[in-house]
Amino acid sequence: MVRTSQILEELQSKLAALEAKNDKLEARIRELEHPAPAAVASPRPVAGAAPAAPKEEPVSEEIMLVIAAAVAAYLGERAHIRVVRLAPSHAWAQQGRVSIQASHHLV
Repeated sequence: MVRTSQILEELQSKLAALEAKNDKLEARIRELEHPAPAAVASPRPVAGAAPAAPKEEPVSEEIMLVIAAAVAAYLGERAHIRVVRLAPSHAWAQQGRVSIQASHHLV
């Protein structure tokens, strides 16, 4: 009986640690999705100049682990992840609007 309670306590502490790590990851994801506004106004672009390329931040090991776990859960087996980068796209929003508009039954 004592061994069972020890195992239960260990599981509870590990679960609490995982929840804390998950909270940190979710906060980081929110930061990346909605960055804070810049404090300094950017200068006006020079006519004919190419826009500056966005600075790519390295993906943390924790986020890579979450992505790898999601891919493994989806595929049913582990996969080798070669590249992870943020691709700015409004395709998800557009597809959501298309889905909602298609659900309206117009007579």
